[in-house]
Amino acid sequence: MEEYKGITGSEALIRALLAEDVDTIFGYPGGAIMPVFDKLYDFQQELRHILVRHEQGAVHAAQGYARACGRTGVVIVTSGPGATNVITGVADAMIDSTPLVVISGQVPANLLGTDAFQETDVVGITLPITKWSYQVRRPEDIAWAVARAFYIAGTGRPGPVVLDFTKTAQVGKIDFKYEKCSFIRSYTPIPTISEEKLNEAAELINKAKKPFMVYGQGVTLSHAEAELKAFLDKTGIPAAATLLGLSALPSDYKHYKGMLGMHGNIGPNVKTNECDVLIAIGMRFDDRVTGDVNKYARQAKIIHIDIDAAEIGKIIPVDVGILGDAKEVLTRLLPKVEQKEYNDWEDEFDKCAIVERARVIEYEVNPEKGDINMGEVIRCVSIVSHSDAIVVTDVGQNQMMGARYSTFAQTRSMITSGGLGTMGFGLPAAIGAKIACPERAVCFFSGDGGVQMSIQEFGTIMQEHCGVKIIILNNNWLGNVRQWQQMFFEERYSQTRMTNPDFMKISEAYGFKHRRVTRREDLKSAVVEMLADNDSPFVLEVCVIEDGMVFPMIPPGKGVTEIMLNAKEWF
Repeated sequence: MEEYKGITGSEALIRALLAEDVDTIFGYPGGAIMPVFDKLYDFQQELRHILVRHEQGAVHAAQGYARACGRTGVVIVTSGPGATNVITGVADAMIDSTPLVVISGQVPANLLGTDAFQETDVVGITLPITKWSYQVRRPEDIAWAVARAFYIAGTGRPGPVVLDFTKTAQVGKIDFKYEKCSFIRSYTPIPTISEEKLNEAAELINKAKKPFMVYGQGVTLSHAEAELKAFLDKTGIPAAATLLGLSALPSDYKHYKGMLGMHGNIGPNVKTNECDVLIAIGMRFDDRVTGDVNKYARQAKIIHIDIDAAEIGKIIPVDVGILGDAKEVLTRLLPKVEQKEYNDWEDEFDKCAIVERARVIEYEVNPEKGDINMGEVIRCVSIVSHSDAIVVTDVGQNQMMGARYSTFAQTRSMITSGGLGTMGFGLPAAIGAKIACPERAVCFFSGDGGVQMSIQEFGTIMQEHCGVKIIILNNNWLGNVRQWQQMFFEERYSQTRMTNPDFMKISEAYGFKHRRVTRREDLKSAVVEMLADNDSPFVLEVCVIEDGMVFPMIPPGKGVTEIMLNAKEWF
């Protein structure tokens, strides 16, 4: 690596980012980070900076970028409110295992602890929600800190790292030489896989009569999609995805049985409590997947494969815990398992699917009359896009409908806020996804509530000429909260009715192509128009049924077999 003599810390930071192959930064300038932005002026050909309209938009956009292309997202903001505005996104990235390096400005080192203008304890605030948080006080520490940050963020179970850069470090002069980090004492991102545990798992799998595989985002993060498919091809085991695991397998793959969880498909939920061996890989047994843990897979031998030791046995007791990278575990497990088919067992999933299709899906996607349903909008987009779009959702009914009724042909095609459930996530995340993958259609589904939490990012889309397709499913309610109020709070609709602006006029103000659909017969032509030009932003507002509900549903506190088909009927 070339050495640079007598450069500022700000230049050293930028050269360090370039050495880590960073090509895109999401950020917002301010006083305490001004030296870095000043130096960035000299590197506009090498580094693309996306000027968002709010720092939370920067971190969510970086998340979308990272989730779409698999690279570490980078954020640069100023101190004080700039840094605190990224906290939600940092917490979101931590719980959803998204690799980020977030750089915040900070007051000069000699003013630390004096309550100087726009000073906050960024390290103290972010320590609980990051893999590593560190304050850079001297320019001499920049190369070491940045290299360490990227190594920690992108290895093992990925996650966010925060580097708090004092102005002292930014303006000081140093001789700079960069070396990437590949080792940190006491940090073992890729654990050694136990051969004994592999053998134990293989024995259970080979003896199983009704095995079932459940997988999460860990498969995608490990780039283990091909290995998962090879494993299922050989063993014939039916499989289902968590919300964040969606698209790791194509939707039409023969052994894929749908989505797990509160609003998941009936078969995967019910058969969880009928399988004799449950193989969980790259997932953490979130409460939205398990329901009442005392009623979850009590009959099954459980094999849990995860790269994070803290997850194995944390929620669900396991019979065999394999600590390791999903790709490597599946590769080493494959020759140990037998070639099999489970046709009768798979038929049991299919019988559940027939019931769900008749009692839930057909009503949602092919209604004969009445107002437009959310599900039929999402299914229409999937059909017209040939299941090839990157689907980004906000949080709420739009998210669950997007997960249920989108279909996927390739991996890294579902981006949503899982563990934190962050409203306002989707619009900036869609921007990041489109910047990461400009050749792909990026379709963002939102409710009328969620889109207004980050609607200022329309300005970012306008400035960057970013061809995001924005589908607003407008029911004039905070729909998911309204659904819970209807079902569990005696229809006391407290603070969930929305009075909305004219989204078409807002779209026009930003220069976006736009269309509002109120009639079912106009829906397909509007979607075709929206997707006709991949490079132009488009806002499609669809006025959907106001009291629509997301079903099936496992009510909170219930087990995975206690499934409501509608507001009155149980499976």
